[in-house]
Amino acid sequence: MAVPRLAITMGDPAGIGPEIIAKAGARLAPRLHAGELSLLVIGSVTALRAAEALLATPPIPEIEEAAQAAPLAILAAGNEREPIRLGEMSAEGGRLAYLAIEKAVHLAQSGAIAGLVTAPLNKEALNLAGYAYSGHTDMLADLTGARDSVMMLAHGDFRVSHLTTHVALAEVPSKLTPARLRRVIELTAAMLRSLGIAHPRIGIAALNPHAGEGGIFGREDIDVTAPLVATYEGSDITVIGPVPGDTVFVKLRGRSYDAVVAMYHDQGHVPVKLLGFDVDPATGEWKALSGVNISLGLPIIRTSVDHGTAFDIAGKGLANEESLIEAIDFALELARHRAA
Repeated sequence: MAVPRLAITMGDPAGIGPEIIAKAGARLAPRLHAGELSLLVIGSVTALRAAEALLATPPIPEIEEAAQAAPLAILAAGNEREPIRLGEMSAEGGRLAYLAIEKAVHLAQSGAIAGLVTAPLNKEALNLAGYAYSGHTDMLADLTGARDSVMMLAHGDFRVSHLTTHVALAEVPSKLTPARLRRVIELTAAMLRSLGIAHPRIGIAALNPHAGEGGIFGREDIDVTAPLVATYEGSDITVIGPVPGDTVFVKLRGRSYDAVVAMYHDQGHVPVKLLGFDVDPATGEWKALSGVNISLGLPIIRTSVDHGTAFDIAGKGLANEESLIEAIDFALELARHRAA
């Protein structure tokens, strides 16, 4: 079976995307040369060359057409209109980030690539460029015509899907509907099956403290979540909940579940990132961040790093490529499963 070709979109070229791509390319060189990987970077060639010079990594060859064969190459996202200043948000950075995604989606839809891995973009820069999206997830849903999508974060076998993501906390209760919760559960189960888990076990985090404490702290868990969970009794998906948010992730870490559905952004992001951050005990500074962001419900495969553009360290050579390599490996596993 041929090795699936994956695209890596650079994200905002003013951030750490170019650096982690250059570092990942150097680390993955043995696998690339052995024919175990095939990667196509899409983004700013100028930004990548600057990162390679900074890090003294081998230059990734540029190609003019995606069809050109190479184990590792870069394809320009589009014409570069203005210079990019590292660490500075700009409409040009947002424009190039969008063009890279748009090109990657077209390649995935045509079958030229098996999936895409995204480096981080800046939401404000994206909107400055005229693209009114809150991030990758809704942009990809729009570009692919998906009805909706779901964000899953994974750190090893610690997997968390999200009912909502980039919405105000005050809006979350109204987003908890039986239809949305069922959609998230079904997509989460499908992802777990694609990882070889035949009978998924999914824990549902409660929205309110103590799952509402009999209605004292809110009735959403009682009136919406519990009845929906009951409909899965006897099915091939084991769904448990609502489980109070202060214990559900401890149970996930103890492997009582294969994944958890979180109700809102921070409820799901905090435990995954707490596990993924590697903090230097002497200085208190973080040295690395591992973890993968996976989009569920899209017609194409998409994984991503689990961190932002980190404008504050862009151009300093400090960015860590671990999350990008994890995202590449996760996308490769999904692509192989889909091909099989």
